[in-house]
Amino acid sequence: MTESIELKAAGRELVGKANRRLAGSNRLAAVVYGVGHTPQSISVDRHDFELAVHHGGMMSSIVKLAIDDQKPVNVIVKSIQRDAVKDSIQHVDFWAVNMKQMISSTVPIHFTGESAGVKVGGVMTHNLREVHIEALPADLPEFLEVDISALEIGDSLHVGDLTVSDKFTITSAADEIVCSVSAPKAAEVEEEVAAEGAEPEVIGEKSEESAGE
Repeated sequence: MTESIELKAAGRELVGKANRRLAGSNRLAAVVYGVGHTPQSISVDRHDFELAVHHGGMMSSIVKLAIDDQKPVNVIVKSIQRDAVKDSIQHVDFWAVNMKQMISSTVPIHFTGESAGVKVGGVMTHNLREVHIEALPADLPEFLEVDISALEIGDSLHVGDLTVSDKFTITSAADEIVCSVSAPKAAEVEEEVAAEGAEPEVIGEKSEESAGE
């Protein structure tokens, strides 16, 4: 179970393009909506929020959001909008949740170990970095740990191969590839060159001996 994060917020009257004024005050524009909560425009301290994101697990953590010093609301981060050029956070959507009601969320995958195939020159490809799950808010895992040390060249790990818990259900398609190990490109090139260098057999061509008969 992931730990909760405490975050203070303030009601916000500035909306739309006026949000740019918040940048100078080190505030981050946000909105909170969801179960039992009327959509509300708010702002949070940019430094506090970015610090929580930097430490990881923010997208799957319960955030106790205290708006204008009122009783904290249990929320999760639904989405984060970033500047396309600077990659800085521009806006955050918080989703109010009922702690007794199942929710859908995404959880990052943490890969551990070194693939046996990679050790002998194979190339690891990560197809998924997160999976979709359903769980009670308090049971959201911070991440899923996946050991890839047993993967040989030619092996693939699918969502259906992941270890699950009775606390949550993985809803991503079971046949989705999480990661795979392929042969090194150099070996593939050598095989192609070898195949191109082989002389093709010409059907119907007579040998010199048979031609002289």
